[in-house]
Amino acid sequence: MKRWIPLIVFLVLVGFFAKGLFLNPREVPSPFIGKSAPAFTLPVVGDANTSFSPADMKGKVWVMNVWAPWCVSCRQEHGLLMALAQSQPVPIVGLNWKDKDREAAQLLSDQGSPYFAVPDDLSGKVGIDYGVTGTPETYVIDKGGIVRMKHVGPISPDIWKEKFEPKLKELGA
Repeated sequence: MKRWIPLIVFLVLVGFFAKGLFLNPREVPSPFIGKSAPAFTLPVVGDANTSFSPADMKGKVWVMNVWAPWCVSCRQEHGLLMALAQSQPVPIVGLNWKDKDREAAQLLSDQGSPYFAVPDDLSGKVGIDYGVTGTPETYVIDKGGIVRMKHVGPISPDIWKEKFEPKLKELGA
């Protein structure tokens, strides 16, 4: 029996690796799905006297897009977010994450802002509270402040149509 143990261990490992080949790396499980969105209050980019908190959005379905001016993928999805901001009834909040060079205000001034508000998470603590591993990441939060969906990576028109629209419709947005 002892001589079969290495073969059994090997087969179990092969099974785990084989399963991993079929997982989507963009589908990162989030422990926040179905739970309250972490609370925070941050100053707004370009106006340190104004702040934003998820509590400001109670009673509304909203989308939080975690982005940064240094993020190439964020710049790629910017045009789509601009179009969505004009055509969708759901507000998009843009959490400016770890903008050490302080480029967000100028970028949004030059290219336009798709965001209802742009809280400034310079330290990255709020992003950590949400489980952000990189930018962009996008969350759908319901009227009660519960996180209902997380998407890792840039949003394309197809992803918006296949993932976001059904979820927003389900939530009554």
